[in-house]
Amino acid sequence: MSRMRLAKESVARLLSSPLWRERMDEITTMELTGINALFAFLPKSPQTMHRAAACLGTSVSSLAEHRPDDARNVVRRLMWHMNEESGNIGWGIPEAFGEILAASDSLAKQYKNILISYIMELPGADNYCDNATLRRSCYWAVGRLAEARPALASKARPWLANGLNDQDIICRGMAAWALTQLAPDMLDAPALRSLAEAGHSELCVLFDGRNVFEKNVSALAREALERR
Repeated sequence: MSRMRLAKESVARLLSSPLWRERMDEITTMELTGINALFAFLPKSPQTMHRAAACLGTSVSSLAEHRPDDARNVVRRLMWHMNEESGNIGWGIPEAFGEILAASDSLAKQYKNILISYIMELPGADNYCDNATLRRSCYWAVGRLAEARPALASKARPWLANGLNDQDIICRGMAAWALTQLAPDMLDAPALRSLAEAGHSELCVLFDGRNVFEKNVSALAREALERR
């Protein structure tokens, strides 16, 4: 049996365990072998994908401490998967990107602008994610960065605020959740109030660091509004 197949089997068992977070170091010690195996689990179910993304965050952050070039190559691999020229849709890639930058200060400082660019809709913007379903993940990833490193994510605020009017309703909820991770700003209140009062029952899939949960769009806007 190949080394990679063994690694994938080990990762699969770990990600399905109730104690997966307590056992993350088992993957970290596998370094690039474990990291490469984790990529195979990003297109899976939301629960498996988020757990794999969180493990990638820990593993790549550890790698960055002693093999920074290899860690940067992992991030570049994520960037390539988000590029239309790669031929990939990129399922799970923004979540992994967000978790890695949340876990690694050095990588966050270097790549935060790239992550934020996926929600920046500007004329001629090459990085804006125009796939609405994937863009939901981009809003979550920016929110994850904001949760861990609000100072580094502060420049995303106007784009998150714009996201409250995204053409995709679930994107609006994800943008509201992400704004909740930043310091309160009354300038966000009108758009949040409008979203909260709209009665949108569409569900956003979120992750609390251990398990996936769902919350509807207007409820997320109300929660964000309550912090203002």
